[in-house]
Amino acid sequence: MDVKLDLASYVRVLKLASTPSWDEFSKISKIAGAGILLVGLLGFVIYAIMSAFPV
Repeated sequence: MDVKLDLASYVRVLKLASTPSWDEFSKISKIAGAGILLVGLLGFVIYAIMSAFPV
């Protein structure tokens, strides 16, 4: 494990990274929020079906 090489890689990535614009951030937030809601809704539907038809 070469610490110097790893550190140089991390610094290079941080230099390339940039702060997203407000428009880009809001789009990403909406998509992520929709995904979270979809997964939660799917879990609730599965729970409701399993509660209605116990094994």
